[in-house]
Amino acid sequence: MDIKAALGAIGMSTLVVRPADTTVAQGVNDLPLLANTTLVSLIESSCTAALAEHLGHGETSVTSDIHLALSSTVVIGSEIRSVATCIDALGSTLVFNVEVHHGTKLLASAIVDRRIVDRISYMARSAAESIAEHPIAN
Repeated sequence: MDIKAALGAIGMSTLVVRPADTTVAQGVNDLPLLANTTLVSLIESSCTAALAEHLGHGETSVTSDIHLALSSTVVIGSEIRSVATCIDALGSTLVFNVEVHHGTKLLASAIVDRRIVDRISYMARSAAESIAEHPIAN
């Protein structure tokens, strides 16, 4: 991947909030509002969409850091939209500025770092680390 070619790339993701997307369903609290874990997934999805045409064969990206600022929240049935813009490249890491809106209302903003990795090597390393931590009993 030509990492500099991704600068300025924009990705979008949308979601209509379902009961499973709420803090109640995810066991966080007793308010039927959008859960932050769902919000982060939407944010990551928009970053991934921004990179779709820039990744080389066998490459993917993983979030290595995220700074999230929450401004508001929404209820079940709300349609929300995340827009990610690639604003910087640091080695194999791309930095995104992300905003999530419900209509014109800002729900959250984030700075997300996504590292470009080789898919097979990354999965092999993750599997090896998992096995080392939890050996398979015979």
